[in-house]
Amino acid sequence: MYVDYKELGKRIAKRRRDLGLKQSEVNEAAGLSDKYLSNIERAVSVPSIDVLMKLCAVLRTTPDKLLLGTENISEVGNVGRVAALKVDNMSRGQQMLALSLLDWIKEQKL
Repeated sequence: MYVDYKELGKRIAKRRRDLGLKQSEVNEAAGLSDKYLSNIERAVSVPSIDVLMKLCAVLRTTPDKLLLGTENISEVGNVGRVAALKVDNMSRGQQMLALSLLDWIKEQKL
């Protein structure tokens, strides 16, 4: 499988902007040097796995989403993370409704 580093950079930049974060804020939170994120977003630098995982944590996303543009929810551990990412992108009212729905589902005897 081939990783398109230009697309990776675009996905990182888009997620950062979607969260309303500046490059400097992400650099600081991930412990990266000043221009490193800019270089990654422009495909000038290739991030290590350690850096990629730090970026995933700061950007509250998964490696699948950044590397491939997809979310792998086939693993049980990823279901909660993917659900949290989806809820994170909702309005406050939608989030409250989603939580109510989850509470209702949990009460069901399925």
